[in-house]
Amino acid sequence: MGHHHHPHGHHHDHSHHEHHGSTDLPELLDTSIPDSELDPKKVSRRGMLRSAGLLGAAVAAGSVLQGQGTAAAEDSGGAATTETNSGGYQWLTGDHHIHTQYSPDGKYRVIDQVRQGHLHGLDWMVITDHGYDAHVKIGVDKINPEIRTARQEYPRALVFHGLEWNIPAAEHGTVIIPPSSQEVSVLKDFELAYDGLVNRATSSTPTNEALAIAGVNWLADAVRAKRIQDALFVANHPARRGIDSPHELRAWRDTAPHIAVGMEAAPGHQAAGIPKPLGPGQARGLYGMEPTVDSFPDYPAECYRTHGGFDWMTATVGGLWDSLLAEGKPWWITANSDSHTVYADTTKVGPGSDFATNGKLNDPVYSGTLDLDGVDFWPGQYTRTHVGADSFGYLAVMAGIRAGRVWVDHGALLKDLNIRARGGGRLAGLGGTLTVARGTSVDLVMDITPANRPNWAGFVPKLAKVDVIQGAVTGPVRDKDTFTTPRTRVVKSYDASTQTGAFRLVYSLGPVEEPLYLRVRGSDGNRTAPGLMGADVDPAGPAQDVVADADPWLDLWFYANPIFVVPV
Repeated sequence: MGHHHHPHGHHHDHSHHEHHGSTDLPELLDTSIPDSELDPKKVSRRGMLRSAGLLGAAVAAGSVLQGQGTAAAEDSGGAATTETNSGGYQWLTGDHHIHTQYSPDGKYRVIDQVRQGHLHGLDWMVITDHGYDAHVKIGVDKINPEIRTARQEYPRALVFHGLEWNIPAAEHGTVIIPPSSQEVSVLKDFELAYDGLVNRATSSTPTNEALAIAGVNWLADAVRAKRIQDALFVANHPARRGIDSPHELRAWRDTAPHIAVGMEAAPGHQAAGIPKPLGPGQARGLYGMEPTVDSFPDYPAECYRTHGGFDWMTATVGGLWDSLLAEGKPWWITANSDSHTVYADTTKVGPGSDFATNGKLNDPVYSGTLDLDGVDFWPGQYTRTHVGADSFGYLAVMAGIRAGRVWVDHGALLKDLNIRARGGGRLAGLGGTLTVARGTSVDLVMDITPANRPNWAGFVPKLAKVDVIQGAVTGPVRDKDTFTTPRTRVVKSYDASTQTGAFRLVYSLGPVEEPLYLRVRGSDGNRTAPGLMGADVDPAGPAQDVVADADPWLDLWFYANPIFVVPV
């Protein structure tokens, strides 16, 4: 593909229950109340939270203490009456990383990708053509009317006009903004000033890193000035070339945590590993790279390969993602297709294309043969990102992503997933924070509905195992290039192979004394191996994918965003 050098619909109509409303901040967390007005025990507890980075400045920078657990109505049986299978949200399935003929290595028209995404069950999609000289000069203007037409033709598909940003000094990232009369001008102004390729700022230098930070701030300023209603930035395929260093991820997040919200847990290009002669015979996710002069030197060799189709940063228990979560700050995961050229499709790039002149490739034409070198799936065909939204709308999807109400799966492994932490008469769902009195017993409640219909490969996937991962929240790290954390591990594995319908798992933490987080993953059990931090941390994690021999349908996983628990 070489594009790195260049730059379903299950609409659950459950009501939005009252338990997601705001609640009063416990007084020891309310920094407007001085220490002198608290009793000595609360002053001591506040001091501990402050020293861990969980109070004061950390709150302003997007600490977990911003999202409080919410009160749950308890019935006489002791179960929260507000615990619906949906968690009270519409779970909208989408893909935030899709290319068209307006990328030099793309192929399809906007309407082709939107039609396929809709067919494959997606509620929302983000068109993200590469930042590029011809794109900013020609493509952004040309593609926008096609996106607007697609919105009209598919009113039950939310189609964002976004950008795949060549992050200065780093990899790529999705920039998402909601539709408006300003969407073209905002995207063009941003790309012109801050795209790494357009500005010849791709090398890993402090000056280029600063340009990336300025870009994140520019998006925040555009929202603040009400030029656009909202903006999000998600880092794409972060470990593929080893050039997204830990300190860069932290810097994006800490600069504007409401804009820089997370990263791809799993890259696109999942068909790339299908072995020859029936497939491309490349590395799954196109993670077949080696370190370069711009790579972060301390990353291990495993960083450059996928593990169960997932990026090393996410797949490693106790690794980089966990080191970010252990700081007590939000950093969420997503997944997508990165669809450029679809495996076993029958079209080819339009003859006579001149991208540099026209800012687009000519419309694809029927080729008469199957493209067994295509490395991608259609949007929604294999990879899905499920977002808990208050309503069906652009801003609601963006708010759900920002809040971390997200779980992802491959191959339609699950039909539904609802996870929440419960304790002290309160609940918190994905991305949320359960605040309880110190010593309160907390349960992690997982309602799981396995797949019950064939996926797009023609079989019903079988969930085999579910893992609960727990980590201590220890506050900000001194070394911003830290990418491990010692107090995170798999604390419970469940055998799900005998489950035939919806089932509930309850993991009891017992009395909680210190801040922590919980996250959940699961798989079909076909390929597992001890985790990279050792079998005592992760006894049966995803195995490293074999280059040129990684059929993605035979190795399916789901991952969910964390829930934080903070005793006060």
